[in-house]
Amino acid sequence: MKISKKIEPIISGISASIVIGVLAFLTLRTSAGIWLMFSFGATVFLVFALYKLETAQPKNIFFGHLVSVLVGIIFNETIGFSFYSLGLSVGIAVTLMIYLKVMHPPAASNPLVVLFTDVSFEFILFPVIFGAIAIIIMSVFINKVVLKRKYPNKKNWLY
Repeated sequence: MKISKKIEPIISGISASIVIGVLAFLTLRTSAGIWLMFSFGATVFLVFALYKLETAQPKNIFFGHLVSVLVGIIFNETIGFSFYSLGLSVGIAVTLMIYLKVMHPPAASNPLVVLFTDVSFEFILFPVIFGAIAIIIMSVFINKVVLKRKYPNKKNWLY
């Protein structure tokens, strides 16, 4: 049964709440590590509201977050926190995402998160890799099974 267009925004909002809630639970109530970061809020908006866009596809979510957090960590480890490292790290992350064809706008904030919170390489595994994979799995399930949407776009799944 297809979801009515009138209640689809409500279901999308509930779906976003569930995904972030699961990541928050794993972060705050288990010893599984940190699964949540600020940019994931914008990521779930994309996968439930703008799910047809290339920037909302799993490949872009995973590699966009990974590339941009790596840039942030490299700046944090080499230059440290400054006005120029904040600006340059975001600019380089955006440039790399475009060149690598893994554009994901929420990920552009990751270098800022890394520099402001002074995290290091372990941040790549938790929350970036495991959190992004969890978002992808849950969003594919919810979009396909609950919302009956064609997500992900086959052409943008993994290449």
